[in-house]
Amino acid sequence: MLSGLTPAWAGEGERTRHEVEWPTREEKSAAGPSLEVVVEESRPRIPGSVHVLDETDLKRFDYADVHRVLQQVPGVYVRGEEGYGLRPNIGFRGASSERSSKVTLMEDGVLFAPAPYSAPAAYYFPLMARMTGVEVLKGPASIRYGPNTIGGALNLRSRPIPRESKGFVDLGLGTDRFGKLHGYWGSGGPRWGALLEGVRLQTAGFKELDGGGNTGFEKNEFVGKVEVRTDPAGTLQHQVGLRLGYADEISNETYLGLTDQDFDRSPYRRYAASRRDRMDLTRTSARFDYRVAWAESLDLQAALYRHDFSRAWRKLNRFRGGGDLKDLLENSEEGQPAVYAAVLKGDEDSAGEDQTLLVGTNDRKFVSEGVALVGHWRPTWGPVRQSIEPGIRFHTDRIRRNHTEDGYLMTGATLVPDGGESSTTANSLGSARAWAIHLSDQIEMGPLLLVPGVRTERIGTEFEDRLSGNRMVGSGAVWLPGMGAQAKILPWLVALAGVHEGFSPVSPGQPAEVRPERSTNYEGGTRLEWREGEAGVIGFFNDYSNLTGECTLSSGCPEELLNRQFNAGAVFVYGLEAALKHSIQAPGGVRLHGDVAYTYTQSDFRTRFTSENPQFGDVEPGDELPYVPNHQATLMAGASRRAWSVDLSLSYAGDMRDVAGQGPIPPNERVEGHVVIDGSVGYEVTERAQIYLTAQNLLNEEYMLSRRPFGARPGPPLQVLSGLRYRWGGGGHR
Repeated sequence: MLSGLTPAWAGEGERTRHEVEWPTREEKSAAGPSLEVVVEESRPRIPGSVHVLDETDLKRFDYADVHRVLQQVPGVYVRGEEGYGLRPNIGFRGASSERSSKVTLMEDGVLFAPAPYSAPAAYYFPLMARMTGVEVLKGPASIRYGPNTIGGALNLRSRPIPRESKGFVDLGLGTDRFGKLHGYWGSGGPRWGALLEGVRLQTAGFKELDGGGNTGFEKNEFVGKVEVRTDPAGTLQHQVGLRLGYADEISNETYLGLTDQDFDRSPYRRYAASRRDRMDLTRTSARFDYRVAWAESLDLQAALYRHDFSRAWRKLNRFRGGGDLKDLLENSEEGQPAVYAAVLKGDEDSAGEDQTLLVGTNDRKFVSEGVALVGHWRPTWGPVRQSIEPGIRFHTDRIRRNHTEDGYLMTGATLVPDGGESSTTANSLGSARAWAIHLSDQIEMGPLLLVPGVRTERIGTEFEDRLSGNRMVGSGAVWLPGMGAQAKILPWLVALAGVHEGFSPVSPGQPAEVRPERSTNYEGGTRLEWREGEAGVIGFFNDYSNLTGECTLSSGCPEELLNRQFNAGAVFVYGLEAALKHSIQAPGGVRLHGDVAYTYTQSDFRTRFTSENPQFGDVEPGDELPYVPNHQATLMAGASRRAWSVDLSLSYAGDMRDVAGQGPIPPNERVEGHVVIDGSVGYEVTERAQIYLTAQNLLNEEYMLSRRPFGARPGPPLQVLSGLRYRWGGGGHR
């Protein structure tokens, strides 16, 4: 189960359900997301909405895009951008999905966003190929993790160190010159262990740049882990672990989309004005872990970590004159907007100063570091069993922004420097320091489980604008209580309920009127379990006293409002999450399985206001949140027999609003609902070698992911990947 820290060297009781390179013949009967964390009885249990995807689930379709992975989990909303999930937008239960900034993101229990407090936008996300599990926590369980408890927490489980020498390699080739190389080698014994793992992904991209050119990316990620342990049979056990990581990316991605008319004619087109757009990023990480345990009743875990992240994104920002790019593309059929749109496409040359294209480089450097300690005490008092978890973390992070702009002229469908000097549009330093303390207590009394908890955060921020000379200092503290409960009514039926306080902090440098995001969140439901499956239904109600929004380029904000936060007042978000999984043994030795995840959501602004955030605008009571569909669902089904397996997935997302509103959605603000069908086939040539074939968007449907930041953006077309996986060595995971 999740604890405050879940280090890679954690013990046998912290394994996910399957830790394999691909489902073996014996394991193919296990399928779909679990409705609760799979734990040993010695570890705390979490009542409420907790969902786990294990390695069998992750390898079934081999998604590289975390958006596609999370569509299997109810209550999770995603907003696609470039079609590959390079910069994920993830939200839980109506919390804004913008750059995943309202979700606590962790790898093995440690925050991984570049600067979770001072700049929470997730411009880095670990490659899914490295992961052996995904854990989604919503409801009261989320107060154990911070700083964001509004929506919940997402924890990625990396590969544990194996006990004995073993290795694995996965080589795949696909459409659009997609290539994947993933491999690892690990070895260990009772007292030590080591693991080396690397992944490379690359593609030429599925978009068609006017005049030709690469629209894809190259990504590399490497991790090394070592651990040393004392005698496992000893009363007092010590474990020490060290991991080092490196990641880089070069992606030819843009914020520029299409007009609706061009989207209808050729959705995968990219305008000539985006030719110079490119992201370069590098990340290094180091983590030291220590754990000491006294028998099974008491343990203490500690993690010391640091992440350094740098990125430079050169992309088209705007015209020197002529208004917002999104507005130009939405009204591009006549008048001056039609002229500017023709320049973007390269159909006309720039004429005059106003038609100069400004290409900006947002150069940012981040540091995130801290130390965290979590303990567990498991006393028994007659019929009452407890698992008490105290935790404390000191975290500091900072961001250095240096944004510049250069002028270019569209000449003969090519961008040519205008000869002017670069201008600096932002030069600032923001930082945050946070002490976080949490305490939770699992209390078991027969069929009743109670988990009260509280979290407190004390946050200090500093911001220096080096262009204006302004300096701002802020501080604040918050208490976040929560309570989860569940009762076993029948051997196969559990009822659950919970309430907790939601919180999202204010970033450095915000105006004095900006308040933290706060809500009171409720949930209640039932879970059923039987031999061949399980099902659950949970209703939720989030009562926001103050919802906030942040201006980013990915939301379509202009440079002068970049990173500004805005109050959005009171909001109700409520709905229903349902999940079902079932498997049966059919005649002929065939195993059939099916999984369903469904989410119904309604949102309702309670106050009237006007916001400079373009996703809100002029809001009236009763308006709905943008990019939160009323209905979304995923249906998965498959069959396997001995050496082969076949799986299909159908994902549906309903209509979404691009701007807050109510009633019928105007055509230029509607992101139409869509259905995507994926397929996967695997065949074990030998016990150690498997060939596989996956097809995403099997019917080659053309659909829109979003209208942010500047114009309509397509989902990927049919993408086929075939490959070979080979493993060697033996021994199980720790």
